[in-house]
Amino acid sequence: QITFGSIFLGNVPVHEEVHQCAGHIRGYKGCIRDFQVNNKELFITDEALGGRNVENCNVPICDYHPCHNGGTCTSDAENWFCECPKLYSGKLCQFATCDENPCGNGATCFPKSRRDAVCLCPYGRSGILCSDAINISQPSFSGTDDFGYTSFLAYSAIPNITSYYEFHLKFQLANHHSALQENLIFFTGQKGHGLNGDDFLELGLRNGRVVYSYNLGSGTATIISKPLDLTLNIHVIHLGRYLQKGWLKVDDQKNKTVTSPGRLVGLNVFSQFYLGGYREYTPELLPKGSRFKNGFQGCIFDVQVRTSMNEEFKAPGIPEGHPNSGRSVGQCKESPCSLIKCRNGGKCIDSGSTVYCDCPTGWKGAFCTETVSVCEPEHDPPHLCKQGGTCVPLPEGYTCHCPLGTTGTYCEQG
Repeated sequence: QITFGSIFLGNVPVHEEVHQCAGHIRGYKGCIRDFQVNNKELFITDEALGGRNVENCNVPICDYHPCHNGGTCTSDAENWFCECPKLYSGKLCQFATCDENPCGNGATCFPKSRRDAVCLCPYGRSGILCSDAINISQPSFSGTDDFGYTSFLAYSAIPNITSYYEFHLKFQLANHHSALQENLIFFTGQKGHGLNGDDFLELGLRNGRVVYSYNLGSGTATIISKPLDLTLNIHVIHLGRYLQKGWLKVDDQKNKTVTSPGRLVGLNVFSQFYLGGYREYTPELLPKGSRFKNGFQGCIFDVQVRTSMNEEFKAPGIPEGHPNSGRSVGQCKESPCSLIKCRNGGKCIDSGSTVYCDCPTGWKGAFCTETVSVCEPEHDPPHLCKQGGTCVPLPEGYTCHCPLGTTGTYCEQG
C-alpha cells in the first residue's frame, strides 16, 4: 500500500527541492472544475486544506451547460450549482442511478439504463422509490423480471422437518401461459449449491403439471400430477412425507405416492424456506434433478405446514406468518400502476410491488418527463464527436470539445 502526499491544483508551493528537480514552474491561469479522483468527486474549494491567490471563476459557467442528465444550472455573482432531477446526484448531476442509491427501505437498485434506475422493492414496500408501505395478505409473485431477478419471500428454516411434514397451500396463476413454464413454487435445501448429495424439498410447475421432489441424501423422489384444470381459478395442493414415503394431491385429482431410493430416511435442510422464487435466482443454485427456470407467476396464499400428525397446521415463519425478507412481492389482484401515471407515452410496468415507467425514445426519468439531451448515450441519433471528444449541448444542436491532438467539427482530424 502506497501513500501519496497532497494533491496540488494550479501550482505547487515554492520549495527549493522542486526547483532543483523541475526547473522553473509556472502556475496555471484559468478555471478548474469537475475534479474527481478514483471516481470520487472532490469539491475544489470546500475540501481544500489550503491555498493562495485563488478567486472565483468569473466565466458565466451556466452558458456552457455544465449540468448533466437534465439538471438545471443556476448561478449568481458568487457561485453556481445544478438542480438535479430525481435519481441523479453530484455537483454536475453526473452520478447516474445506482452510483448513489436513490432507493429507500433496503430496496435493490438496478440501472434500467445508463441514466435511469429501477428500485426492486423489499417485502412490504412499493412505489417508484419503494417509499410506500403496503399490507400483504395474499402475496402476488411476478416470476423472473426483465433484469433477471425473481420475486420471492424467505421464511425462517422450518424446524423439526426431518422425519415428517405436511403442507397445504393454494395458488392462482397469472395466466394460462405461466402454467406451462418451469416455475418454482417453494424450495428449501441443505447447501444450495446444487450438489448431488444435498438434501432438499421443492415444489413447482412444469408443462401444466405440479412437480413435487425431495432428496434425503440417497436419491431424488419425484411425483408429477396430472395436467391442471385451467378452468379452475384457484388450485389447492396437499403434500407430505413420512420417512421415505411421500404423497401429493392436487385439486380433485387422486392422491399419488412415491418412495425415495436408498436407505436414508431423514430430511436435513438448513436454508430458509423460499416461496415463489429464490434470492439470487439461477437454476444452478437449485438441487440436481428437477430444475425450475423461473419464479412463480401469480398468487400463492394460505400456506400451512405441520411437522407432526398430532399438531395443528401453522403458517411458516417466526413469528408465524412473517417472512424474514422478500423482493418484488405485491398484494394479489392489486397493481402499483394504479397509483403511477407515466407521461409522454411512457408505459407503466409492474413486477409485484416493483413499478417503473418504460419511456419511449427521446424521454427519460422516473415518469418520462425529461427529454434526452443530444449528448446523452440514449439519444437517437447519437452525437458524432470522435476520438474522445466531449459533446457539449448548445441551445440548438451541440459542439465537440476536442482532446489534445485532434481538431475538426467532430474532432475527426489529427
